[in-house]
Amino acid sequence: MSLKKRVCVYCGSKTGTNGSFKTIAQQLGHQLASNHIGLVYGGGSVGLMNEIADATLSRGGQVHGVIPQHLYDLEVAHEQLTALHITDTMHERKAMMAELSDAFIALPGGFGTFEELMEVITWKQLGIHHKTVILFNIDGYYDKLINFLDHSVDNGFITEENRALLKVADDVDQCLSYLPFFET
Repeated sequence: MSLKKRVCVYCGSKTGTNGSFKTIAQQLGHQLASNHIGLVYGGGSVGLMNEIADATLSRGGQVHGVIPQHLYDLEVAHEQLTALHITDTMHERKAMMAELSDAFIALPGGFGTFEELMEVITWKQLGIHHKTVILFNIDGYYDKLINFLDHSVDNGFITEENRALLKVADDVDQCLSYLPFFET
């Protein structure tokens, strides 16, 4: 299978309390593989990370995991990937994930997901990269964050132009439609 591009997906090391998170993460993984789009993710074998990786692999997709040594040592790494990259630090992990990817999608997650999302949207704002950044708002998970970002615009801390850099998708089709290399 020849890949069009690769998408970095940030998501939780847990599956959360809403069954839709797991189901839709799997749907996204299936669609990435079916459309010859590779997955780059945190390399874990737990939570939504595991769900999207397994779903992508189950349809013959390519999956690159990037995990720091200390998490690998805790035996949370997914060992069945196309490629597993082990870094020394979390900073190296994030830099490698960004380097390997042509776009970014944030699924539901916790502090790590939030931090990764904010870093790549800040990098885009600063012109460090020009890749698409998508907030996948499954079942309204990110509604309050979206409202807060709009609040930040209203209070003059984020410009309208920079706010528009973060795309918001409510379903898999909309999410994929934001990818500039996605062909329907």
